[in-house]
Amino acid sequence: MAKVIAITNQKGGVGKTTTACALCGKLSIDGAKVLGVDLDPQGNFSFSLGADIEDSYTVHDIFKSNISIEQAIQKVDTCDIIASNILLSGTELELTQVGREYILREEIGKIRDQYDYIIIDTPPALSILTINAYAAADELIIPMTPEILSLQGISQLKETIFAVKKYYNPHLDLRGILLTKYNRRTNLAKEVEELTQIIARQLETRVFDTKISQSVAVAEAPAHSMTLIEYAPRARATQDYIAFVDELIGGRNVEE
Repeated sequence: MAKVIAITNQKGGVGKTTTACALCGKLSIDGAKVLGVDLDPQGNFSFSLGADIEDSYTVHDIFKSNISIEQAIQKVDTCDIIASNILLSGTELELTQVGREYILREEIGKIRDQYDYIIIDTPPALSILTINAYAAADELIIPMTPEILSLQGISQLKETIFAVKKYYNPHLDLRGILLTKYNRRTNLAKEVEELTQIIARQLETRVFDTKISQSVAVAEAPAHSMTLIEYAPRARATQDYIAFVDELIGGRNVEE
């Protein structure tokens, strides 16, 4: 039965998609059967993994009940993926039925036993798509950059997470905050990390020990439709992500 992990932050540019790709890449390399689900209408997760976002079924078709979830699954080099495109941006207005918050959870439930991990990349907004991701997930990971505005965004995210746990998914586990684009040499990074520890305690979670370094390879990898781990295995950020995944799963083997 798959562990469902959603990568979330209402602020853009914090490394959500890079983190989702890195998770898919490292878990697949370790032998896990992985499915990525792209819930961002920009389709960056899909593009980064080399999925077809123009002439194939997407997560939008699933929300509209046009197809079965199995029909939307694409196989790419890294893993399986359910892609997204700009059509998904109209979902907020299109979904008006009772129980719309549970659509993704119900659909994932039909294929959950086929995977070890399902990784969901969420949009940079608190929308019905984000609520669907939270309702479907077992765990949340919040990537954030060491900036003051990122701290403000996480404070706002706190209310949404607590509301979802209360009304939609009481078993949702906020695994932790992942600091990305981290420059260990700056005083700001250290100061923000200290403030993040305070917010993490308020969220009843933690800041991951692993920090993701800044790297030009992070921006280059999507242009080659590759995960960072595949594109630049020796880059500092790649090694950081490998360490992060090991920290996340506690060094367990996939089979355990």
